[in-house]
Amino acid sequence: MTRFALIGGIYSNWRALETALSDIARRNVDATFCLGDLGAFGPYPDRVFPLLQEAGVLCLQGNYDNSLAGGLADCQCGYTDPRDNYFARLSYDYTFRNTSPVHKAWLGTLPMSRRLDVNGTRLLLCHGSPRKINEFLWESTSPDAFLRYLLDGAGVDVLCVTHTGIKWHRDLGDGRHVINVGALGRPENDGAPRVWYTVLTIDGSSDVEFIPIDYDHEALAADMHAERLPGEFIETIRSGWWTTCLEVLPQKERARGRF
Repeated sequence: MTRFALIGGIYSNWRALETALSDIARRNVDATFCLGDLGAFGPYPDRVFPLLQEAGVLCLQGNYDNSLAGGLADCQCGYTDPRDNYFARLSYDYTFRNTSPVHKAWLGTLPMSRRLDVNGTRLLLCHGSPRKINEFLWESTSPDAFLRYLLDGAGVDVLCVTHTGIKWHRDLGDGRHVINVGALGRPENDGAPRVWYTVLTIDGSSDVEFIPIDYDHEALAADMHAERLPGEFIETIRSGWWTTCLEVLPQKERARGRF
């Protein structure tokens, strides 16, 4: 296997997932991986599971999945700001109430990470970082020396993560790469309602392609309204601008947004 689709942060966005899986099916990938956080933010979390299972997607646990499986009191999102945590609590409580016991149990069977060897190139797939499930690896606050330290500690050449919701790729040279695969569940604070996944090809070198997904975001917004999810969440789906989870953003990433 040399060509992989990598999905991060589905956040219960079953409509974007359905569209992305159809797109992936046309791209001749050898396997599709989800790097965790199947639930959160969006409506009808139980609709995500059959789509993933029918498509044969290989999933990892994110912080949300670990909390749901363990019956924990919060999402382990890693926020420190009270406003961020207020909206995280609303999202987690809704997702916990609306995820079936069967699916919570299934989440508990998922691995926390996956290691792959592709013709001698060593890959690690995880949710936040090799050190912590909810560590935020932002592009602007991750210098090359720090990323090399993570790769050395994990003993890998390519590290793939999600958790931040904003995609980026750093080529460190000598065949070493760090890739934040982005999120499929909500826009990346760029003023467009599209979402993203990643295709990684390893064939002598590592080629990274970020794939935009345009889906029926207005239908998702209507789903969210019907489920009485916060208006701030719905505005993000419609506008492409984050209205919550803003305080965790580093200065450079926050400056790109509206708020």
